[in-house]
Amino acid sequence: MIDYHSLPSDPGCYQFLDDTGTVIYVGKAKNLKKRVGSYFSHTLKDPKTAAMVSAAVSLDFIVTKTEVEALILENSLIKRLQPKYNIDLKDSKRYAYIHLTDEPYPRIHYLREKTDGGEYFGPFVSAKGRDQILHVLKKTFRIRSCKRIPKRPCLRYHIGSCLAPCAGEISEEAYGEQIARVREILKGNYTTLIQHMKQEMALASSAQNFEKALELRDQIQSIQHLSERQAVERAKETDEDIINYDIRKETVYLMLFSVYKGVLGEKQEFTFSYHLHAIEEFMVQYYGENEPPSELILPEAPDETIAEYLSYQKGKKVRVTVPQRGDKKDLLEIVSRNIETTFFGGEEKVNALQKRLRLPEPPEVIECFDISHHAGSAMVGSMVQFRYGMPDKRNYRRFKIKTVEGIDDFAAIKEVVHRRYARIAKENGEFPDLIIVDGGKGQLHAAGDALKDLNVSIPYISVAKREEEIFVPHFPHPLPIKKNEKVSLFIQEIRDEAHRFAVTYNRTLMKKRIRNDQV
Repeated sequence: MIDYHSLPSDPGCYQFLDDTGTVIYVGKAKNLKKRVGSYFSHTLKDPKTAAMVSAAVSLDFIVTKTEVEALILENSLIKRLQPKYNIDLKDSKRYAYIHLTDEPYPRIHYLREKTDGGEYFGPFVSAKGRDQILHVLKKTFRIRSCKRIPKRPCLRYHIGSCLAPCAGEISEEAYGEQIARVREILKGNYTTLIQHMKQEMALASSAQNFEKALELRDQIQSIQHLSERQAVERAKETDEDIINYDIRKETVYLMLFSVYKGVLGEKQEFTFSYHLHAIEEFMVQYYGENEPPSELILPEAPDETIAEYLSYQKGKKVRVTVPQRGDKKDLLEIVSRNIETTFFGGEEKVNALQKRLRLPEPPEVIECFDISHHAGSAMVGSMVQFRYGMPDKRNYRRFKIKTVEGIDDFAAIKEVVHRRYARIAKENGEFPDLIIVDGGKGQLHAAGDALKDLNVSIPYISVAKREEEIFVPHFPHPLPIKKNEKVSLFIQEIRDEAHRFAVTYNRTLMKKRIRNDQV
């Protein structure tokens, strides 16, 4: 079962994956924890949703700054990944832009394609949200919306909702001042504009021009209601990579977001040992195998030669940007929040596991074993590693069972546990803080025998399916931990990942055997 309890309560996008690692559904959420939890805390009446949840074995997510960003990101991911259970959204069109026309008295409306001149802002997520913004801007700043300026004023003029250039009562300069304010709002420059308008309001009030002061007050209030900005998808013609990182305990936790023409296309995670030039070394290696973007956004300026190297690799100039404010700074912060939730979101689970199992130290590194076979054939073992509560796929291992004939899960567990830690002992490698094996007391004893033969002392437990009973050495009964407790759900998450990894390997070997038999 997917453990959603440790998800953040931030807005964002979530992706359900099947046992092959394929994304089968993409969704957005105002609150990730609540939204994903809703799939598992209620009876699912919709057969399609029930089938999707049944097929999902793992979860990935991206934290965003606002729900609007999550909506835009959801659209981008669906178009790129085309998940099985997002059928109705695959062919959705891009969202509309708000358009300021290039005329002496510009009008404001929306367009789906950039077919005319003028200025475009957006794209905007929904018709409802777009229309609300248009309505507020038209009403607040009384901008014309008619396709052609009529010969006589229309109803909007008579009810005071349009400055009505057709009436000849406003100059291009005065009308342009209102357009300038609309433009600043659509660009997201709310703070500076509001400060300027507050100063204007104070001057109008001092001059006892109370009508003007009230008008400015109402405009300021309207602007404050339109403060939600878009940061994930922006109208750009260049590609960007956004890189941010955190350094903890001599390890670099780095995340890279690739943005293609304003649309988030990929999120990648990396961990590596820290040294003085580790970040520059990462960029040299990564962009030695991947084409550099037109712009690279970083939290700190790299060595000067990095920009030259990237430009050489790309064949044209690559701009390296270290933003201090604005949309690009917001993007860096989004990546930073995703680093926190992706790499360090499991610390709470690890600490809870230490307390519940009464371990001497938090199990920062956990390794879990599972066995898979098809009617006794193609028997394989898997080992997955969780580091700080999160999967560390670099350290996953798989094993072909060499010493076991027929169906003997106990002997298979003993073999793979022995092989894993015999090798670590030989290479003076890092032992885990906790071992988990899939199964009951039999598998537990088998793992214990392997460790005893190696004279290795590591805490180990087993988890049996169905009732999710947790067994520990030298205790005849399962621990009094309910299967829906957070600690149990965390253990199940690790076990399920080991099971998925083992089953995938077993299927791969079976397909190879079938192909060989057909030759």
